[in-house]
Amino acid sequence: MDSDFKNEKDIVTEKNTIPEVSIIIPAYREEDGIADVLERVRGIMDVRGGSYEIVVVDDGSDDATAEKAGESGARVISHPYNIGNGAAIKTGVRNAQGEILVMLDGDGQHDPEDIPRLLERIGLYDMVVGARTKKSEASLHRRLANIIYNLFATFMCGFKIEDLTSGFRAIKAEVARRLVYLLPNTFSYPTTITLAVLRSGYSLGYIPINAKKRVGKSKIKLLRDGSRFFFIIIRIATLFSPMRIFLPVSMLMFFSGLGYGLYRIFIEGTRYGPTSAMLMVMAVVIFMVGLVSEQVAQLRFDRNDPHDNR
Repeated sequence: MDSDFKNEKDIVTEKNTIPEVSIIIPAYREEDGIADVLERVRGIMDVRGGSYEIVVVDDGSDDATAEKAGESGARVISHPYNIGNGAAIKTGVRNAQGEILVMLDGDGQHDPEDIPRLLERIGLYDMVVGARTKKSEASLHRRLANIIYNLFATFMCGFKIEDLTSGFRAIKAEVARRLVYLLPNTFSYPTTITLAVLRSGYSLGYIPINAKKRVGKSKIKLLRDGSRFFFIIIRIATLFSPMRIFLPVSMLMFFSGLGYGLYRIFIEGTRYGPTSAMLMVMAVVIFMVGLVSEQVAQLRFDRNDPHDNR
C-alpha cells in the first residue's frame, strides 16, 4: 500500500508541475500539415531540454485537424465553430500553464528550430518576435504590404518595428495574460499585442527568421483582409497612441488654413476668408480631441497596471 501511495503521489506531483514553456498553435483546417509541425516542435524541444507543453487550439475545423493533433500528443482545445485566429490565441493564452508562451502557426511557415533562439532572449526582453527576412518565401504584394505596415507602425510607436504581422513570437505568460483582453478575434492579433507591449512599457526584441511557404491554402484574402487590416491598424493606433494620428492631422489643417489665408491676403489682395478660419478652428478642435484621447488611453493602461491590481 505504501508503494501504491507513493506512486499515486508522484503522479499527482507530476501533473501539478508547471511547465517552463507552453507552445500555443492555433489551427484551422490544417489536417495536412499539423502532425509534421507537432513532430518537429516536439523534436526540437526534447533536444533543448526543460519542461514544456504543446497546446493546439482547433478553431472549429471541419476536417481531421483536432484528431491528428491529439494523436501527435498535443493538448487539444476545440472551439465549437470558427471564431478567428486571434480568438484561438486568446484561448491558448488563457489555458496555457507555462511561464513562457511561444506562439507559432500550424501551417508549417515557421521553423520550430527557431524556438530556442526566441527563448534565449526572453530573459532580456518581455516579448521576442521572429522577424521575417528577405529570404522568406512570400509573394511580392505581401512583402510590399508588410513594408508599409512596418513603416506606419514604426511612426506610431516611435520604435523600429521589424515585423508587425509575424505570428511567431515568445512572450512572458504574465505579460500576455495582462494584455489578452485587448486582442481581437481576427488575424490582426500580432499587430495589437505588439503595440500593447510597447504602450504598456514592456520590452520588445526581434530575431531574424526565414519563413517558409505554408502547407495548404491561405486563409487571408488580399482585397478583403488587406484593406480591413489597414483600417485595423488605424483603429489600433488611435487606441494606443491617439496623438500620433490627431497631431499630424491637426497640423496639416492648421497650416493649410494659414497658408490659404496668407495666399488670399498677399497674392489675391483680399481678406483671408471663412475657409481659412474654419480650417484653423477645426485644427484646434482636432488637437483638443486628440489630447483628451491621449489621456483616456493612458488611464486605460494605468488601470491595468499590475501594481494597481494587487
